[in-house]
Amino acid sequence: MSLKKSILVIILVLLIDQITKIYIKTHFSLHEEVKVFDWFRIIFVENKGMAWGFELPGSYGKLVLSLFRLVAITGIGYWLYDSVRKNSPAILTFCIALIFAGAFGNIIDSIFYGLLFSESTPVTIGSFLPEGGGYESIFYGKVVDMIQFTFYDDTLPEWIPFWGGDHFSFFDPVFNIADSAISVGVFLLIIFNKKAFPKK
Repeated sequence: MSLKKSILVIILVLLIDQITKIYIKTHFSLHEEVKVFDWFRIIFVENKGMAWGFELPGSYGKLVLSLFRLVAITGIGYWLYDSVRKNSPAILTFCIALIFAGAFGNIIDSIFYGLLFSESTPVTIGSFLPEGGGYESIFYGKVVDMIQFTFYDDTLPEWIPFWGGDHFSFFDPVFNIADSAISVGVFLLIIFNKKAFPKK
């Protein structure tokens, strides 16, 4: 897979990711949701930290996390360049491009969204380039998430040992297109690891 095709994949993922995030940020109030199907909801949440809402403590935790993301994506970018240079299998280059695009998409939020948007609350909708300035300084932006696939959200049958009769929901995290790109890239690397990393 050529470098041009890899860049095309990255640009496509970034466009879809940022268009969806900007639309949600400027059209939804915080925690507003739209039920598409019983198992699929669009719900606007903001994530200050990493995946699953994990945050580093302290006033500098967010800054450290943003800087770490920059270092990490630099490494991923070199990995992509090196795989193209070595003419690695297309599946490997494609997966790295997905992972790079996903990481870069969330970095954009983390670094710039605090400057570019006003604060979103349950009663107000964020605006782009507000007159009074953004809700935070550079490197302190929040990542916009909006997709939730809850495949099971009900009471478990009574016949199930220990948990029968309890309420149970499966896969509650809210994520975005960038997260999806990273997950798909990693998943494909696991599934096609023999093709991606052939033995010499």
